[in-house]
Amino acid sequence: MPCQAEGFCMLCPVSNNIITGLYHLFAIPSSTSKTLQVLSIPMLSTQIQHANASRQAAQLGKAAALSFVRTASSSSSLLGCPAVLRVGCAASQQHRLFSSTPATQLRDFFPVKETAHIQKTKPAWPHHAQTYEEMAAVVPAHREPRTKGDWVAWKIVRLARWCMDKATGMDREQQVDKKHPTTSVVAQKPLTEAQWLVRFIFLESIAGVPGMVGGMLRHLGSLRRMKRDNGWIETLLEESYNERMHLLTFMKMCEPGWFMKMMIIGAQGVFFNSLFVSYLISPKIVHRFVGYLEEEAVHTYTRCIKEIEDGNLPKWNDPKFGIPDIAVQYWQMPKEHRTMKDLILYIRADEAVHRGVNHTLGNLNQSEDPNPFVSEFKDREVPRPALKPAGYERADVI
Repeated sequence: MPCQAEGFCMLCPVSNNIITGLYHLFAIPSSTSKTLQVLSIPMLSTQIQHANASRQAAQLGKAAALSFVRTASSSSSLLGCPAVLRVGCAASQQHRLFSSTPATQLRDFFPVKETAHIQKTKPAWPHHAQTYEEMAAVVPAHREPRTKGDWVAWKIVRLARWCMDKATGMDREQQVDKKHPTTSVVAQKPLTEAQWLVRFIFLESIAGVPGMVGGMLRHLGSLRRMKRDNGWIETLLEESYNERMHLLTFMKMCEPGWFMKMMIIGAQGVFFNSLFVSYLISPKIVHRFVGYLEEEAVHTYTRCIKEIEDGNLPKWNDPKFGIPDIAVQYWQMPKEHRTMKDLILYIRADEAVHRGVNHTLGNLNQSEDPNPFVSEFKDREVPRPALKPAGYERADVI
């Protein structure tokens, strides 16, 4: 005899008992009974024995009931609905499945790769430690352009700064005084922690390019001319390495989304090739350009420090906030100076060194003068570029 599809299955007592039990167990309202009745439709059978029909119907009834319970309970748990099954929960869950993740959301990154024999890899260039007083003494500054090459370098940096502000979503209220773009650190509206990390990562991803390009081209030039480079290569490569350590430190905190990764790839490709050609044409202008770029970096980190001190970045003021271990090891940070503010102080001090070094190198004879920052002097101490924002003039060091 065919099974009746109207109401409960007449020849399926097992499934009837299961569904009836679900009614009492979960307190399913009568309006939901139609849903379970529809689930009973596949339990049709024709010309089969009563025992087989009962067994098959019971299995199908269990599967249908469990499927319904799992769907409803999943909706209830995800949406915060009560234990009683509701049809509205399923509708709300379906709506949530089409929600999108913001493009600027950051996620944790930087897994440590374990190997069978290597315990630790130390930095190729250990960091030259600075005192806390020296780091705190760093201030934003600007070297006024004096030549046409200086003006070209300065205008390119201003254009790059404008592009970065637009790309990272900085609005007008968050911008500083345009009349003093490299020294003013006060804005109407502070940036958030996420905005700062985006700017840091974008800045450091391209800041490590100039030193590598300059060091590579000077290395190749030394091979071609069969002459010594007089210490320029080491300083430029160390600068590039130091900038990369800044990036790795921030990448330990977060990872940008795919859109920003594409922006970084594009910016790095354009930046590398442009610097490659420019350094072949005029290395003096390139070093001046990097000096102005480092002025922007010092300004950026100084403003961040001020916003931390003013309490505008509560997450970074939290005593429980810990900086990455890679930063502690690289800068050899003491236990009493391991806050986010301390980390920014260390990084800003590095940028101040790069600022003074590149402004100084831009004042020298590019093919003959030795690097004063790795030389021994007859009558004076080795120059300290962090304390000389505009760089040393050639007469002072050569």
